[in-house]
Amino acid sequence: MSARLKLTLSYAGFLMIAGVLLLVVVNLFLLRYVPDAQINADMRVPNRSDLERAFVPRTIAVLVFLLVLGLVGGWFLAGRMLAPLTRLNEAARLAAEGSLSHRVDMPGARDEFRDLADVFDTMLARLEAHVEEQRRFAANASHELRTPLAISQAMLDVARDDPDRDVDVLIDRLQNVNARAIALTEALLLLARADRGTFERERVELSLLAEEAVESLHPLADRRGVSLDIRGTTAFVNGSATLLQQLFVNLVHNAVVHNITTGGSVEVRTEMTQQGAVAVIENTGEVVPSHLLATLREPFQRGAGRSRGKDAAHAGAGLGLAIADGIARAHGGTLELEPRSGGGLIVTVRLPVE
Repeated sequence: MSARLKLTLSYAGFLMIAGVLLLVVVNLFLLRYVPDAQINADMRVPNRSDLERAFVPRTIAVLVFLLVLGLVGGWFLAGRMLAPLTRLNEAARLAAEGSLSHRVDMPGARDEFRDLADVFDTMLARLEAHVEEQRRFAANASHELRTPLAISQAMLDVARDDPDRDVDVLIDRLQNVNARAIALTEALLLLARADRGTFERERVELSLLAEEAVESLHPLADRRGVSLDIRGTTAFVNGSATLLQQLFVNLVHNAVVHNITTGGSVEVRTEMTQQGAVAVIENTGEVVPSHLLATLREPFQRGAGRSRGKDAAHAGAGLGLAIADGIARAHGGTLELEPRSGGGLIVTVRLPVE
């Protein structure tokens, strides 16, 4: 039976039970005080038998009326009560068929059904955004992985048709292209690992990881004329030391590469607050447009002018911030981007203690 039919039968059953109980009460507490014998022979006064003969047919008629009223009224009320579920069922069916853009948009006052519909709409919106993000990621990953293969194929084709080819130069170029492809693949695997959250947790000191990241990137910063400064207090979190180390490496590397050509600086700060550990990476650089800021955490988003010329050798595939954001979310934290006054970027990572 459908839910509407069950509710209809329930309404009718409760109404019938209430009617029967009322009639039983009338029979027990009213008719019992009417004598069964004739009170006065000269006067025709109804006794209990007369009242019962008159009461029973009308009782049956009332019960039949209550049954019909319960079925008809119950069917109508059940339909009104279940109407929101019909809208939800239609939205769920469309979502199952692949239409994630449909929304319930439940009208009326806020009640349990309205709250359920709003939660369902929020879930569909997030699912639609996630699916769209995965589609863009798959398309961009395919393009990025195809690029080094296409470059290698072009080099081999040119070398095959060139009788004066230099094999050593060709090997060096192919090695560089292959190294880029390997680095891209490893970055994709690291991003997938961070998104899954499949790692062992241990007590990690963020300031030490930040110092190691800064130390490893000092040669690159010196070549580019960027000064590195680290300061802050001890900050402990529970997480993966390897992933958190990669988070700092990515953020500091990103701050060094996307900096100004002369007199650039990168400042790394760590501190412990009541809400958890906080790490801030602030760098000088070009002014970041507000419309670009919201997309920098997406995979393969390098931004306008962020991977050309001098940056091209170290720009990577546009996965640095995406990986850092995935690592932060895998640890239950957040990664916030804020434009720096005068140009550059301020990246704030907030991680809970537990």
